[in-house]
Amino acid sequence: MNITKHILLWSLMATATLPALAQSNGSNSSYSRFGLGILNDHSQGFNRSLAGVAQGLADGQIVNMQNPASYSRIDSITFIFDVGMGMQFGRFSQNGNNINARNTSFDYATMGFRLARKLGMAVGFVPYSTIGYNFASTARVGNTPSGQDITTTTTYYGNGGLHQMFLGLGWNPFAHLSIGVNAGYIWGSYNHSLSQTYAEGGNTNSDYTSQNLAWDSDIRTYKLDFGAQYPIILNPQNMLTLGASVGLGHKIGSEVTMMRYTSARDTVQDTRSKAFELPLTFSVGAAWQHKGRLMLAADYQQQRWEGCRIPVASTIENKPQIDVRTDQYLIRHQVKVGAEYRKDPTGTDKRYANKIKYRIGAQYTTPYTRVNGVDGPTEYGVTAGVALPVTQSGRSVVNVGMEWMHRKPSVGTQITENYLMLHLGVTFSEYWFMKRKFR
Repeated sequence: MNITKHILLWSLMATATLPALAQSNGSNSSYSRFGLGILNDHSQGFNRSLAGVAQGLADGQIVNMQNPASYSRIDSITFIFDVGMGMQFGRFSQNGNNINARNTSFDYATMGFRLARKLGMAVGFVPYSTIGYNFASTARVGNTPSGQDITTTTTYYGNGGLHQMFLGLGWNPFAHLSIGVNAGYIWGSYNHSLSQTYAEGGNTNSDYTSQNLAWDSDIRTYKLDFGAQYPIILNPQNMLTLGASVGLGHKIGSEVTMMRYTSARDTVQDTRSKAFELPLTFSVGAAWQHKGRLMLAADYQQQRWEGCRIPVASTIENKPQIDVRTDQYLIRHQVKVGAEYRKDPTGTDKRYANKIKYRIGAQYTTPYTRVNGVDGPTEYGVTAGVALPVTQSGRSVVNVGMEWMHRKPSVGTQITENYLMLHLGVTFSEYWFMKRKFR
C-alpha cells in the first residue's frame, strides 16, 4: 500500500469518529462557568506523565503538537497514529461539604508522516476547552409579616466547549534549526443559563416573579501557532534541545445572544458580536538527554489573556443585557518539569522491563480568569506513568499515566477541587512506507 492510500485511510477513519469525539465533556467544575471554560493543556501520551513538557521534545516516533517544528524529525518510512483518552475522579469541597464526581474524556488524536526530505506533516484533533457544570445556591432575601423566611434559589447550568482541528508542517532548513507551523480551526458551543425561583417558608411561592436567563454562542474561528527547535550536541553522550513556540491571539467574530424570560411573561433579548478573543501565547523550554537513557525537560508558558474580550450578563435599568468586558481575564503562567528513564535505549535487551520508559513530572499553573471579582484558583499537579512497548521493534507503545491535580481557590469561600486522573494513550509508529527488496 503506498503513502497516498495510507493517508486517505487514516484520514477517513479520523473524520468518521470526530462527531462522537466532539461530544466528549469531562468536566463537573463550577470554574468552567468562567472565561471559555477549563482549558485543555494539549498533553499527549508521550508527555502526559511528564506533566506536559513539550517544547524541547522531538522524536521520529511522536507527533508533538505543542511545537510543530518537531514534525521535521519524522523519517520518510514511518507513519504515526496517536490517540488518547482519560478518566477523572473529582472531589469538590466547600465549607465542610464534599461532593464526588467521575468523568471520562477524549484527549486527542494525531497523525504524522514525512512529506519530503526534511519536511514532516501532522494532522490532529484536540479539545481546546470544556464547559460542564450544574449547581445551585440558596440565599435569604427577607421575611413575611408572619415571620417566615423568603429565600431565593439560583440554579446555574452550563455545557459545551471548544474543539480544534489542525494541520501542521515542520521543516529542517539548516543542519540543526527546525521551524514549524500549525494552522487550526476552532469550533464549539458556549452555553450558560441560570434560573431563579422564590420560596416562602420553604415552599415555592408563585406570587414572586421567577426568571430564567440564558446566553449562548456558536463559536467559529482560526488559530495559528509557530514553533522552533534547536538541538545542541554537548558531547557524544549528552544533547540539549531548545524549543519555543508562539500562538497568535485575535478577536473572534462570533455572536453571543442572551435571552431572559420571567414567570410574568416578560421576554428580553440582546445580541453582541465580537464578544470573544484568543490570547497571544508563547512558550519556551529545554530537554537534556543523557546516553539516550535519561531525559530531563522543563517548560514555561505565558498566555496573555489579560485584556481579552468575554461576554458578561449584566442588568441596566432592570433590563438584562450582554456587556462585553475586558477586565475578566488574567495573564496565565505555567511551569512544567518532567523526567524520563529507560535502561535499554537500543531495544536489544531481551528483558521487557528494561524497554519500558518510566516518567514523572510536576506542574504549577496560575488562573486565567477572575471568579466573582477575585482571582480564580491556582493549580498544582504531579504525574507518573510508563510507556509499554507492544511490538518487537518497540516503536509502537501504550502510554499509561496517573495524575493528581489540586485546584486551590484564592479565597476560602470558593470551591476546592482535587482530581485523580488516569490516562491511556496508544501510539502506532511503524515502518509503513519502507520499500521491500526481493532477490
